[in-house]
Amino acid sequence: MTTVSSSPSCAFFPAEPSPPVVWRRFEGRVDYESAVREMEALAAAIGAGEAPETVWLLEHPPVYTAGTSAKDADLLDPRFPVHRVGRGGQFTYHGPGQRVAYVMLDLARRQPDVRAFVDALEDWMIGALADLGVSGARRKDRVGVWVERPDKTRGVDGVSAEDKIAAIGVRLKRWVSFHGVALNVAPDLTHFNGIAPCGVHAAHLGVTSLADLGVSAEMKIVDAVLRRRFEMVFGPTIDG
Repeated sequence: MTTVSSSPSCAFFPAEPSPPVVWRRFEGRVDYESAVREMEALAAAIGAGEAPETVWLLEHPPVYTAGTSAKDADLLDPRFPVHRVGRGGQFTYHGPGQRVAYVMLDLARRQPDVRAFVDALEDWMIGALADLGVSGARRKDRVGVWVERPDKTRGVDGVSAEDKIAAIGVRLKRWVSFHGVALNVAPDLTHFNGIAPCGVHAAHLGVTSLADLGVSAEMKIVDAVLRRRFEMVFGPTIDG
């Protein structure tokens, strides 16, 4: 397994000059269903050329969300509301202490390639984690960003234990993306026990956070790092 460099391996800039991406940070906890409705409407407006590309940073109250590949058996304990949505991926958790970034970009202006887009999102997260003192990596067989955990028990075949620190689940409509990434800053990690996150059941593969790794960072500091690294991969932003 290979750890990815903290430097962006692929920029995902627009092919032609384009207005800066609107960057909006929400305070407090945002209702999940309301956020999804507004996000879908904004993505449609972007596709119609009626709104600029946009990124939202927010936190949700505790919820489980199921992507298009979710299996009912992976919902182990529905202790929180469950929302079935159209993004890719399986079950995940959103809640306080987790920074969710909804990324609404027009890939037709950039690169109409879903795999390249997911790679760019992973590069973004890996770079931000590096700035925060955490070595993150992508894995060919697992979407998201992972950290090695030599302090934890290895798998039955001797492979190193790893924990996911950032989940990725996106949807595209007319080449406009929505949904996005979720970075675990300091959530209650026991809340992940109600699901098999992203369908992963292996005992040596778990979930972690910055706080769990001993990194104490206020959300506003994390947000500043995310913005700087986003601009390195996707281009300039403007406050919205």
